[in-house]
Amino acid sequence: SKFNAAVYQDVLEHFMLHAADQLYGDADFIFQQDLAPAHSAKATSTWFKDHGIPVLNWPANTPDLIVKRKMQYARRNDAEELKATIRATWALITPEQCHRLMDSMPCRIAAVIQAKGAPTKY
Repeated sequence: SKFNAAVYQDVLEHFMLHAADQLYGDADFIFQQDLAPAHSAKATSTWFKDHGIPVLNWPANTPDLIVKRKMQYARRNDAEELKATIRATWALITPEQCHRLMDSMPCRIAAVIQAKGAPTKY
C-alpha cells in the first residue's frame, strides 16, 4: 500500500497522539518531521493545526545530503552502478566527519528554529 497523507494522518492519530500524551501529558511540545510528500500535504498541515500541535519541518533525507554532495559529478550508467557508487561514497565518510556533524547539531537546530524551517547556511 502507498504511504500517503491519509495513511500518515492515521498513524499520527492512532500512535503519535498516544505516545505524546504519555511522554508530555498536558505540557507543550513540538513535533519534528521531514518534508516528505505525505508530511507536507495541506491535509496533514490542517490535521496538525486542528490538533494544536506545532511542527518543526526538517529537510527530507538529511543524511543523504552528504552523499549527494560527494556524488554530484559521478556518472552512473545503471541502477547497480548507482548502488555501488552510493555504497562506496558512504564508506568514505569518516568517523571524524560524523563527529563534526553531531557536534554542530545544536547550532544547526538553532538556525532552523530561527529560520522557522526555512533554508539555513547549513
